[in-house]
Amino acid sequence: MAKKKTRSYSEGVTLTEYRDHTKAFNWFPGHMAKATRQVSGKLKMVDIVLEIRDARIPLLSGNDDLKSLVGNKCRLIVLNKVNLCDPDKLQGWVDWFTKNEVNFIFVNVLERSSINDITEMARKIVLANRLASGGDGETVRKFRMMMVGLPNTGKSTLINSLRGKKAAKCGDKPGLTQQQQWIKLEGRMELLDTPGIMPRKIDTRLQGLWLCATHAIRDQILGEEDVACFVVEYLAKHKPESLIEKYKLEDATGNVPELLEKIAKSRNFIMHKGQSDFERTYKTILYDFRKGDLGLVTFEDLPLN
Repeated sequence: MAKKKTRSYSEGVTLTEYRDHTKAFNWFPGHMAKATRQVSGKLKMVDIVLEIRDARIPLLSGNDDLKSLVGNKCRLIVLNKVNLCDPDKLQGWVDWFTKNEVNFIFVNVLERSSINDITEMARKIVLANRLASGGDGETVRKFRMMMVGLPNTGKSTLINSLRGKKAAKCGDKPGLTQQQQWIKLEGRMELLDTPGIMPRKIDTRLQGLWLCATHAIRDQILGEEDVACFVVEYLAKHKPESLIEKYKLEDATGNVPELLEKIAKSRNFIMHKGQSDFERTYKTILYDFRKGDLGLVTFEDLPLN
């Protein structure tokens, strides 16, 4: 085991132990393996696949298994939560996708205009594909879409917006959709929702922290402490003003334990004998970050090539 020399939470160091951030880890529950097989079996029933991703981790929130599974089927990459990503990095990612992907769109599915943009673009993709295949672009049956992607990327929110009322479970816990379901929409559309599907392997612990911070995987996988500490360390380095403003701090200097103490005292999270309530502090930091109250963040950098 490595010695406790560097207390960097993005490298997996917690208040109590050292964890190697370079090691890959696997998290692929049985219901996700089943969901992957079900997606394969239903592809022939749909016109297009909507792959929902998180704009803060544009590539990591994709899934190579899904890409190969979809094959030649029409596909639209929907990068959701653009309202939470760093605007200074957004154009770089738009340029990258323009160069490397055929069909993509950055959206905030909480906005009605984004919903309309998604359906309009999906229809245009399918129409162009039919014309390219020698068809006339018309169809006698309903326009059918399949929605796939990581947990908690906004699939259920998108469904509810498309339908105009609550049609799918929607919340801030990843993995709420546990089975496939057909949902009827307006405009002769049908949508097949599928459970969130994770990659079989996460290459590094840092990537796991990104996924936990954006709530694609449950906090219990890495622990609330590690994820909250990572968020604090990242913000202190890249966006210290967000910590200062939100928690009324004089500054965002010091190591992570010191910052946690400052935040706990600022929020009056104090237990008996004056000890800071770190458990409550961790939960508050993660809640505030996921709401966007700690600034706009894009964790993933553009590929070098």
